[in-house]
Amino acid sequence: MKQCSKCGLELPLDRFYREPKGRDGRRGDCIDCVKAYRQARYPQVREVTIARVKAWQEANRDRVNAYHRERRTRPEVKAQERAGHLKRKFGITLETYDDLFMRQGGRCAICQRVPRDDISLHVDHEHETGRVRGLLCFRCNNALGDFDDDPVRLFQALAYLDFEPEDDEPPPRRRLRTVVVAAASR
Repeated sequence: MKQCSKCGLELPLDRFYREPKGRDGRRGDCIDCVKAYRQARYPQVREVTIARVKAWQEANRDRVNAYHRERRTRPEVKAQERAGHLKRKFGITLETYDDLFMRQGGRCAICQRVPRDDISLHVDHEHETGRVRGLLCFRCNNALGDFDDDPVRLFQALAYLDFEPEDDEPPPRRRLRTVVVAAASR
């Protein structure tokens, strides 16, 4: 136990920062007092502090990059960054993603492929409203994007795939409805 030189509270040693030159190897003021002092002082030294940190980071770029690479491999950081990405980009939680994944049987909503263990399914959403439609594999998500999420263009692609050219003519649009009905009944 040690008494803080600022607030006067009697606290355990682990509530004081280490100070190698100190009599007992600890600072005289407790962690809470140091934090309060730094927080009160920061607005006065903000620009100087930011410049000092940026200069150190630029001078030690390899160390900073190595730290960031190592940090991103930690499972808890991966989960935290994934949750933040889902929240920022789609407005959903990791639990909502997992629930949608389970409702889809762990498969792509279009092709029904199961993703590899190291790859997650992409969140498909309406770009105008932001409404989440489902989870898709990379290929299906890109295919929808290539067709600009336009059902007419997708149906035209279906008609094209089902068309057998006789005189090198493009597929007629009137066949589109029968192609869609036939594809749905397969």
